[in-house]
Amino acid sequence: MRVATFAAPLSRDGPGLLVRDLVANEDSQIAAIVAVVDRVNPDVLLLTDFDFDAGGVGMSLFSDSLQVPYAYQFSLQPNAGVQTGLDVDGDGYTGDARDALGYGRFLGDGGMALFSRYPIHVDDITDLTNLRWRDVPNGTLPTWDGAAFPSEAVHNALPVSSSGHWIVPIDVGGEVITLLAYSATAPVFDGSENFNGLRNRDELRVWEAVLDGYKGTELSLPILLGNANADPFDGEGIRSGIANILSHPDLQDPAPRSRGASSAANQGHVGDPALDTANWPEDGPGNLRVSYVLPSHELTVTGAGVFWPAPNHPAAALLGGDGLAAGPHHLVWVDIETQRLR
Repeated sequence: MRVATFAAPLSRDGPGLLVRDLVANEDSQIAAIVAVVDRVNPDVLLLTDFDFDAGGVGMSLFSDSLQVPYAYQFSLQPNAGVQTGLDVDGDGYTGDARDALGYGRFLGDGGMALFSRYPIHVDDITDLTNLRWRDVPNGTLPTWDGAAFPSEAVHNALPVSSSGHWIVPIDVGGEVITLLAYSATAPVFDGSENFNGLRNRDELRVWEAVLDGYKGTELSLPILLGNANADPFDGEGIRSGIANILSHPDLQDPAPRSRGASSAANQGHVGDPALDTANWPEDGPGNLRVSYVLPSHELTVTGAGVFWPAPNHPAAALLGGDGLAAGPHHLVWVDIETQRLR
């Protein structure tokens, strides 16, 4: 079983525009993303920047564009773009993208979409998307000069999840595997109060709590996957958040690597460049490891990788001359032995 996550840029500037582009079938970026998914051909795929529509039209269109469409699909409305009526970013105004429950220019902006070749136990899904930030075990809300930032009203209303936190059971040969799917805010674009840095770290703390039995949660062979927007060695953010997840005794880190990332190493970075999953400018954050697939320690991993071919590899053509045809993020995959699950 191949499980993958991909922060492919399938969000657009307004509601319905992704569906429009999928119907038109003329968008070169979508074509590149489809080509990458076809090449890797995962059995389970989480897309973490996919505009939500209530009817699931976009998901169906995307699936149908693949060589082998997915029989099972799932999505929920994300927090992105849900307006709070509050001044969430503390700029003195309300109603803009930063004043939503999660950053979003419109309802559903850049949500998540799950595709599977295995049945999804929809009735048994646990959605933690509305878990209040202040209720996260060991969470830390932002303050400024000793007071709640930006306000107590925001602290009382804001969920920790900027997009979504889903606990999704799937049936693999009669055995249940539990997907822990999410996408975190970037730990940047804030001030000294470190609003986004703290939120990014606490979005990971949700999974720490769940793995440790939060609210009696029972997990069968969990696999944590998604865009953590956090690198354990380089870039911005509170590194203890992702470090704690990578070292959690219930999970294992297959450390997916690629030759493309290795060949694009940034000077001054500390982490192993072969593990990077995002190709950002060197005068910005540089290349970082931000997307993860972390299986249960009880599962047997038979392979892992990042679709980032070396520049001289024929498959590199799928990413275009600049390597960015499918966006700056690269698909991360892990192969898991399923013989014991049958």
